[in-house]
Amino acid sequence: MTGTAVLVSCAELPTGDGDDDVVVPALTSLGFSVSWAPWDSSFDFSAAEAVILRATWDYAARRAEFLAWCESVPSLFNSAAVVRWNTDKSYLVELLDAGLPVVPTSLVTPGSSPSFPSSDFVVKPSVGAGSRGAARFSGGADASSHVAGLHAEGHTALIQPYQSSVDTSGELALVYLGGIYSHAFSKGAMLGSTMDASGLYLAEELAPATPPADAVALAEDVLDAASALLGILRAELLYARVDVVRGTDGKPLLLELELTEPSLGFGQTDTGAVTRFASAVRQQLA
Repeated sequence: MTGTAVLVSCAELPTGDGDDDVVVPALTSLGFSVSWAPWDSSFDFSAAEAVILRATWDYAARRAEFLAWCESVPSLFNSAAVVRWNTDKSYLVELLDAGLPVVPTSLVTPGSSPSFPSSDFVVKPSVGAGSRGAARFSGGADASSHVAGLHAEGHTALIQPYQSSVDTSGELALVYLGGIYSHAFSKGAMLGSTMDASGLYLAEELAPATPPADAVALAEDVLDAASALLGILRAELLYARVDVVRGTDGKPLLLELELTEPSLGFGQTDTGAVTRFASAVRQQLA
């Protein structure tokens, strides 16, 4: 089954950041007619068989509007229900409560007072993309000011102890397509790096990676738990990216589960990955 596929972007990056350039010919080769369109444009998304979120990285400033748009699109991947759950990082607390090894996470809602870890920690908005609004601190004074700033903008603040392994080994991103493992790539430390010209995300240093068995096992457990919380099958997720770091004991921890608009690192893996992506799109429609 083929038809019309739309890769959804934002006005600042109407055709994405380049990583998805290979997606268009891959989908075309399987019989799709493919185009790009910003989510808030006049494009008729209801006429497409597959509407695929790829570079909607301005949603954080207009999440309510973005979610309303998602719910208006009949054939959205991933679904509007998944997007609603995943665009607020409070899902990390749900996964913690489900018994998953997650980087310790606490939420500070507007009007609440924060409690900071004794060692270095990170503060970020619970709704955000591209590491915007995230900062590392070693003391409470500046961090309190940062939390107050996030609260003033209506954000819940998320606090996590800084994982020092990021400085030496970075993050490991495991990509799943149609619920099945596809490939992995590494990401260097982002805090302190420069903003991309679009102003939507911090520049990343990426490289191909082969995930160790314990990281794969964690990713599998995370996807199973998330699917259970969402009441769906793993196969219903067109794409998922599980970001893993090492804790102080050397064991893998979930940093983030990206189900909305993650970069999938096609430039850091073999050409078979994008073919698997195109095939997964066909699977969703079937």
